[in-house]
Amino acid sequence: MVVMKVAMLLLLGVILGSFVNALVWRLHEQEALKGKKTKAAKKRLQDLSISKGRSMCPHCGHTLAAKDLVPVLSWLWLKGKCHYCQAPIGVQYPAVELLTGVLFAVSYLAWPYGLHGVGLFQLIVWLVLLVLFVALAVYDLRWFLLPDKLVVLVTILAVVQTVVVALWLKSLTAAWQPVLGGAIIFGLFWSLYQLSKGAWIGGGDVKLAAALGLLAGTPLKAFLVIFFASLIGTIASIPVLARGKKALGTHIPFGPCLLLALVIVVLYGEQIANWYRNLLIM
Repeated sequence: MVVMKVAMLLLLGVILGSFVNALVWRLHEQEALKGKKTKAAKKRLQDLSISKGRSMCPHCGHTLAAKDLVPVLSWLWLKGKCHYCQAPIGVQYPAVELLTGVLFAVSYLAWPYGLHGVGLFQLIVWLVLLVLFVALAVYDLRWFLLPDKLVVLVTILAVVQTVVVALWLKSLTAAWQPVLGGAIIFGLFWSLYQLSKGAWIGGGDVKLAAALGLLAGTPLKAFLVIFFASLIGTIASIPVLARGKKALGTHIPFGPCLLLALVIVVLYGEQIANWYRNLLIM
C-alpha cells in the first residue's frame, strides 16, 4: 500500500514538474512583455496564458502534440530536441520533472506531522508549496530573480496554513511560534538588505523570508533554515571560488539555498533538533 502511494505521488510530482517548466518559461516571457500594448504583444500574452495557452515549443512556437508532452519519456524519445524545429531542449526539463517527483515521494515518506486530520491538510498544502518552490528555484537559477507572483502565492499559503493549524488545534502556541519564526528570518534578511543596500542579499529573498519562517514552524527551526541555507550557499560557492579571478563578480542565487534548507528543516528538523539536544546533554 505504501509503495503504491509513493509511486502515485512520484508520478504526480513528475507531471507537475512538467507544469513547473511551462510555468517558469511563461512567467518570464510575460515579464518581458510587460508594458507593451501593441496588438502583437496582446496576442502573445494570450498565447502565454498559464490557464488558457496551449503548450508550445519555446524556440519555434509550434503547438505541441500530446506525444510531445509525456514527462521525461518525450524528452528521451526526441533525444532532447524539438520534434518540429530540432532546436535543443535543455536537460532542465526532465531534471525538474524528476526532482519534483522525488520531492513528492520523499515528503510522503518523511512527513513528520502525521497523515490524518490537520497533518494530512498540511501535507496537501506542502505538496502545492513544493511545486511553487521548484518553480522559484528554477527561475532564480536562470534569471537571478524570485518573481513576486510566486512569492505572494507562497506567502498566502503559509499564512492560511498557520491560521488553519492554530484553529484546528485550538492552540495559541501553534500561532505565535510560526509568527516568531517568520519575524526572525525576515528581520535578519531585511537588516542585511538595508545594511548592504542589496549587495549581500536580494529583495526577493527578503520578501520570501517571512513565509519561510512561518512554514518552518518554530523559532529554532527558523534558525536551522538560516544555518542550512548558509551552509548550502557556502558549499555551492566552492566550485566558483576555485576558479580564482575568473569568479570575481559571479553571482550565486540564494533563493534555491533557502528553499532547499526549508525542505530539509520541515522534513527532518525535529530529528536534527533532538540530535542536537541529546548532544548537549551528553
